[in-house]
Amino acid sequence: MEIINTIGRRKTSVARLYMESGKGNITINGRELGTYFPSNVLQIIVKQPLTLVDKVTSFDIKVNVDGGGSTGQAEAIRLAISRALCELDAEHRPPLKGEGFLTRDPRMVERKKFGRRKARRAFQFSKR
Repeated sequence: MEIINTIGRRKTSVARLYMESGKGNITINGRELGTYFPSNVLQIIVKQPLTLVDKVTSFDIKVNVDGGGSTGQAEAIRLAISRALCELDAEHRPPLKGEGFLTRDPRMVERKKFGRRKARRAFQFSKR
């Protein structure tokens, strides 16, 4: 099996993924999954597509991710893994699509507007 290259995005995070057959090692920015994401919830988010198609120990995954926070990065990696599994085998597409792992979440932070305190929050009104 050759190396499969995919990309995943979420908020301002971008994850570039390289997947090849192996023993199930996941390396993110040169670090192991457990050290990069100490939270169990984020580790589960990253592994969700692999557990859904029962391929947790089938592939070695190397990810370069930058931008955003930890949750955005984890969900960007999840999208990249889902896309790689679909590229590998078309049979994986229906279960992944049913769980919503192939949908790029379009929600972004709204920009701050001029004359306001935040994106929508106005400055405090003073009657006197």
